[in-house]
Amino acid sequence: MPFNTWTPHAVSSNAFAWEGVVWRIVEAQHIASTMKLVDGLDEQALLESLLEQNKPSMKKHTLDLDYLLTTPFRYNPKRGGSRFRSEIDPGVFYGAESIRTAGAELGYWRWRFLKDSLGLSSLGPVAHTVFSCEPSCHLVDLRRTPFAQHAARWCDPSQYMDTQEFARMARKTNIQAIVYGSVRDVIPSWCIAIFDPKVFWGIKPKIDGQTWFLSAGQNSVQLRSQKESHSYTFNH
Repeated sequence: MPFNTWTPHAVSSNAFAWEGVVWRIVEAQHIASTMKLVDGLDEQALLESLLEQNKPSMKKHTLDLDYLLTTPFRYNPKRGGSRFRSEIDPGVFYGAESIRTAGAELGYWRWRFLKDSLGLSSLGPVAHTVFSCEPSCHLVDLRRTPFAQHAARWCDPSQYMDTQEFARMARKTNIQAIVYGSVRDVIPSWCIAIFDPKVFWGIKPKIDGQTWFLSAGQNSVQLRSQKESHSYTFNH
């Protein structure tokens, strides 16, 4: 089917039930950052409460979720949006097949920030939290037929108009998520974009016990823990 003739029915007819382990990496600095501004735990709790009042309100269906699962649905995207979310679309939880792949996806954007910042030669190392969860979703997999024939559109390194359009189409159906090939990891792997926070109801994220540090230089990005390390290079 030509790309521009997809209909909600055509998309949803290729959906199926899926469940699996999903990894995500987030910066782990919010507690340390506020602790530097106060003299004790009571003052920190008060400051955190005041900051909470100025954050965007919690979205429907996310009130009872762990904050690690809620955050992607709560905040507005960066300028230009992301692969499956434009600036005006609802939230998307992005996850990956492995810690390595999650690091590649996040590390790319740290590297891009560094390259776009005049006078800045490196970033980090910054502590990050690595966690996994096991959602069950009704989804489509863009690596499978009939979607695979448009792989160049799904995996464009910098242009998201087609993927954002496809996501808007998917939101009109009963599809809760999209699986797609990682664009940033040189090792073939998958990522997932979850639109429906209800898939996380009753789920608690499992935080990896190691402390992970992400650093970026002009030529590479490093993700390291006490026992493991991954290195990434990007060229666009």
